[in-house]
Amino acid sequence: MIDLVLFDLDDTLHDDTQACLCAGMEAAEEVARERNVDARKLADAYAREAASFWHSLATENLQMPLARLRESMWERALAEAGIVDSTLARTVAQRYYELRKKYFALFPGALELLEEQRARGRRLGILTNGFSETHIEKIALLGLADAVDAAFFADDAGLLKPDPAFFEHACRRLGVAPKRAAMVGDRYERDIVGALASGMTAIWLNIRGESLPPGAPAPHATVTAFSGVGRALEIAAARSRNG
Repeated sequence: MIDLVLFDLDDTLHDDTQACLCAGMEAAEEVARERNVDARKLADAYAREAASFWHSLATENLQMPLARLRESMWERALAEAGIVDSTLARTVAQRYYELRKKYFALFPGALELLEEQRARGRRLGILTNGFSETHIEKIALLGLADAVDAAFFADDAGLLKPDPAFFEHACRRLGVAPKRAAMVGDRYERDIVGALASGMTAIWLNIRGESLPPGAPAPHATVTAFSGVGRALEIAAARSRNG
């Protein structure tokens, strides 16, 4: 009864948070050596800027060049550290982008799970609020390009999770009805809410130990580590087969 599994990318198939924090710290340390500022405070300021941007991401942001948005985040972070220098912000933003790549790594077992799902005859996709500008390369660097049937990016579709239209768009493109599809993601308010609204099976990878919002509909399954995703999918599939 599950013919398609869609996966979120960041913090679902790989630890994007850790990659960003490590690259941000390394970039901040390079600035600190040149400008005599506190590297930790600068890295923390950038992390807050990035978290705020992604948390409040709206459809009107989707056509903005992500490189320029990243420069603006670093510009504000540098200003917090007492540095007003747009040229430096541009340099640090590019340096951060390059540094982040060396920290990209799939969660243990991710590729094996995708192979197992394909062996079961299921189609596979990535559904991300990320931008194609950076995420096509990220998927390739993670070795996922050939592991899934398609990847769907917010800016290409002009849609954002949790809009059920984004989930339905991916299902339609892959030729599977939402009721025969599952979504695996780490963000309740984006991945799970949207999946449930579109009629999909929802598997919450709750790696941050968050609580279900009061009165919110429960996912079909919740796991706290990637290693539990495969079993959760099979239990959900068995339940759907049994009505």
